[in-house]
Amino acid sequence: MAAPSLTGPIPAGVTSAPHPRPRSAPDLGQLILKVGPMAHGGHCVARHEGRPVFVRHAIPGETVVAELTAADPSDQFWRADTVKVIRASEFRRLNQWKLADSLRSYPAGRQPVGGAEYGHIVLDYQRRLKAQVFRDTMVRLGRQTVEDVEVLVHGMHADEPAGLHWRTRTTFAVSPGGRLSIPVHSGQEAIPVSNIPLAVQELNELHLWEIDFSGAASVNVTTPGHCREALIIITPVPEISDSPETLKSYADVWRRQLSSLPKRVSAMVAVRRSTQTIQKTKTQTSSNGTVENLQLRGRSWVREDVSSERYGTQAFRVTGEGYWPVHRDAPATLVEAVLQAADVQDGQVIADLYSGAGLFSTFLADAAGQHGAVLSVEADSSASRDARFNLQDVPQAIVLEGKADEVVSSWLDAPAIGFSQGGLHGRRVDAVVMHPPRAGAGRAVLSRVHELGPGKIVYVSSETAAFAQDTRWLHEHGWKLDAVQVFDLAPDTHRMTSVGLFTRPGAGSA
Repeated sequence: MAAPSLTGPIPAGVTSAPHPRPRSAPDLGQLILKVGPMAHGGHCVARHEGRPVFVRHAIPGETVVAELTAADPSDQFWRADTVKVIRASEFRRLNQWKLADSLRSYPAGRQPVGGAEYGHIVLDYQRRLKAQVFRDTMVRLGRQTVEDVEVLVHGMHADEPAGLHWRTRTTFAVSPGGRLSIPVHSGQEAIPVSNIPLAVQELNELHLWEIDFSGAASVNVTTPGHCREALIIITPVPEISDSPETLKSYADVWRRQLSSLPKRVSAMVAVRRSTQTIQKTKTQTSSNGTVENLQLRGRSWVREDVSSERYGTQAFRVTGEGYWPVHRDAPATLVEAVLQAADVQDGQVIADLYSGAGLFSTFLADAAGQHGAVLSVEADSSASRDARFNLQDVPQAIVLEGKADEVVSSWLDAPAIGFSQGGLHGRRVDAVVMHPPRAGAGRAVLSRVHELGPGKIVYVSSETAAFAQDTRWLHEHGWKLDAVQVFDLAPDTHRMTSVGLFTRPGAGSA
């Protein structure tokens, strides 16, 4: 197709091709756009001849030159990256991560890496935009009124004023030369990196970019925000995973290269495949299939310490790539929000769905006391093992491995079965806490929870669109979003985390 022409007169100093085009980017042309409101997903909405154009790296109210990244004439909308600002917002700043800055990336002949799409916006205004996006999404998809979701997005004090050094878990691609890399937002290319400004300093201090990870498809690095230890997980490319001899030779090379790291750093190889063809130290089944872990050094888990001023301090074991909130201060922040919303009383029965390693279950069990019960439900076997370990000294906490809808269905079918056998012991569930994956809980799970008839539902979400859709379903079945708190647990990105409290008249009454 022919490249679209610029709209309006071309300002002085702006040409139709002011920079080398990234190697992986097709020549789709540029547009001058008046930028509209921020939308869910990190894009602003503009229009070209009536067609919506979703523009990244812009701020509402700006006039920009945008490089089209997806612009098929048959598409209902196009996508673009800002490459020059003609009229800047008062809230624009220099992006603190050069590789994520489209204004510097395109002149260098490459696209910006993903993961810091709000990095050009001052931190306070980022949160104002996130609040607007949350409200708009809840009204549009959740069928709520603006008054019901008039929220502030709460930031973490330690993030001021830059929004850097908060990320405790980072997954890297690996370049053909073996260097740790971050993928661009759109396309197949990944850019080698020599620091991650959003990551906690413990990651950058390891200098892993100096290590040759040739043979790896990805490298996951966990650096707990309140501990000094770290865990490196290397996932080989399939052709290496499928050959035991080749895998051993690469593992030996990785082990030697990592030997200079501090003793507090553990490392392992995670081999994902469906057949067992190598000698392994450990096998587990996860949502990604069979995982064969080869330990290179140290252990396969990290310790996470969570300290809440109101609810005390707990220590957790989190194995491998098991889910854990990414922001260094997210665990304590979410524990306090969940416990406040749940308002657990001594002796109550609480269901904690998608419980992971037992973060919420541990604190909920303390609140429920010895006469109460917390049913911690998790489908991933590795996370369930962690939860059993973390809750082993808490008799009122029962870990149930299984899918949320299936476990809740079993409660409905046979509520009299004992807690340890997976039932409710004839008790009523007073509250359900859930932290589903980004796709949301969905109707199947919510239908079972609705039938269970708890007094309240506390819903933790890191994906606003999914939370809005599940809110709509609950609303249609008589549940009301009584309160919601929204937290900025991913500064310089479009992501936010919400904790919603749902109640229903008459629900949970004796």
